[in-house]
Amino acid sequence: MMRKHAIYKKVRGLAALALLSPSALFFSSCGDFLEIEPQDRIVLEKFWNEKSDVDNVLVSCYSALQTENVVSRMMVWGEFRSDNIEKGTNISNVVNLQRVINENIDASNGYTTYNEFYGVINRCNTVLLYAPQVAEKDPAYSETMLRSTEAEAKALRALCYFYLIRTFRDVPYITEAYTDDNQPMEIAATPFNEILDSLISDLESVKGDAMVRYPSTQALYQTGRITRDAIYSMLCEMYLWKQDYQNCVKYADLVIDSKKDYYKEKYSGRNLDQDGRLNGYPIEASRYGTSNEFGRAFYNIFGQTNSSVGVGDSDEIIFELVYMNSSGMMRNGAVNSLYGNATDPQGYVGPAAYLIYDENSSSNLFKKYDARYYENMYSLGSKQYGINKYVRRMNDITVSGTTTNSYMLTVTSPYPKDDNTSNWIIYRLTDIMLLKAEALTEMGSDGSSELSRAFELVQAVNNRSILQTIITDSLQAKSYVAKKETMQELVLEERQRELMFEGKRWYDLVRRSLRDGNTDVLTGYLGYKDLPNSAVALRRLKKIDAIFWPYNLEEMRVNNALVQNPAFGSGENSSFTNTSGN
Repeated sequence: MMRKHAIYKKVRGLAALALLSPSALFFSSCGDFLEIEPQDRIVLEKFWNEKSDVDNVLVSCYSALQTENVVSRMMVWGEFRSDNIEKGTNISNVVNLQRVINENIDASNGYTTYNEFYGVINRCNTVLLYAPQVAEKDPAYSETMLRSTEAEAKALRALCYFYLIRTFRDVPYITEAYTDDNQPMEIAATPFNEILDSLISDLESVKGDAMVRYPSTQALYQTGRITRDAIYSMLCEMYLWKQDYQNCVKYADLVIDSKKDYYKEKYSGRNLDQDGRLNGYPIEASRYGTSNEFGRAFYNIFGQTNSSVGVGDSDEIIFELVYMNSSGMMRNGAVNSLYGNATDPQGYVGPAAYLIYDENSSSNLFKKYDARYYENMYSLGSKQYGINKYVRRMNDITVSGTTTNSYMLTVTSPYPKDDNTSNWIIYRLTDIMLLKAEALTEMGSDGSSELSRAFELVQAVNNRSILQTIITDSLQAKSYVAKKETMQELVLEERQRELMFEGKRWYDLVRRSLRDGNTDVLTGYLGYKDLPNSAVALRRLKKIDAIFWPYNLEEMRVNNALVQNPAFGSGENSSFTNTSGN
């Protein structure tokens, strides 16, 4: 009998039938899939015979990534331990989440489970096992199509492992499908760097086989499925974690150049870089034409909803998890509960109090004229703030005058409770630009050309959100490029401003800690956060081990080959209850 918390749940032919999720159906026509027999009668000989069978299982990899269990972990693992997040409404009802935010994590916490990611991994491994066999049977399944399938499956598998190693550091690493109850389940963790090298090798081997661009009739595939730019983006970030800065810049440039070429083709003869504020980079403009209204970038990236015919995604997005705005489709339940909705405007979490703009302070993260301040957070009254991003579709900000700081904010209502269809973005262009800026900064020295090139990228991202029709408050190079340390701080904080609440901040702080060999920067930022027993928590986080997560107790019990993260001892704590993370 299979154990309850085993790494893999066995996949027989149809990858656990999660394909029946209606949100998966927008990706493909299912052919004979819709006429399959009950699960207990499915046999391999009757399923893995034609290309559509492979397509259906591949689509199930995406639908599994969309589930609330997976997306909530992308959010919690990548954001909630950081200085961006503090407790919100009714968080006392979700004890595991409260302990994460309070930096009081132990191995019984439900958010330390990772079987949902291994479920996606095993689906990918199953595709990689059976797709070549189908290609031998189905003459319509060409070698080019097979290689494209393998590129998608390997990229999705790499993405899951990338989340796992950034969260837990060392994890069991398996690249074979689990199809037999007799396969070994007790698997030791592979070291972080070995897995990272393997992921990079996998992606390097398939990057040329991935789709470059889907036809216009499949608009949502371009951002909702793996493309070559998505693989380049993953390689860009993975090389940054590997501290191979030359290759990080190389792949960032490939993504940036690809976007530039696409914009030139799509918007022939149109000047996208109004006022020269974007430094020539093909990112969404915030200002509506030449008006005094701002917020277009926010709407295009986070606000546009997807109809059943696939209308309306930002060209800046590279890869995202797509939620269809149609009846019966899967909803973004993680954002709905964690960040808020029309019924509960502040979800279980909210912005950290120190992020709120204070006119009397000289150390605000956001300046008052930064549109992202209003787009990321929203005042609910009585000094209470909620998260705007992913919760509301649109923020219009009207500026009075040209260079004055007088604004009128107009926002749409939050998504209805249990009806959030905001896409969860994995990669977008400004993320890649700032990863490149980080790599260039690490390559450079005081006053070097690398620091100047890094600054140009940061300035373009920052300029996009300046609420002035005539910019007078742009970042000035002379204030930053003279000192590498100053540029390091600028890049890290610009990533915080630009990517706030997108599941990036904690990973940025972990990456910085690994580079420095200490957690001084991480604990310094966490010192701004309202953290109960902060002295104890910050003292424990001085250890590199503590910035990673413990293995769940149940996983430790069924996998004797695992050795617990030493920062958490045995992981046992009798006062904690092993409950669900949701």
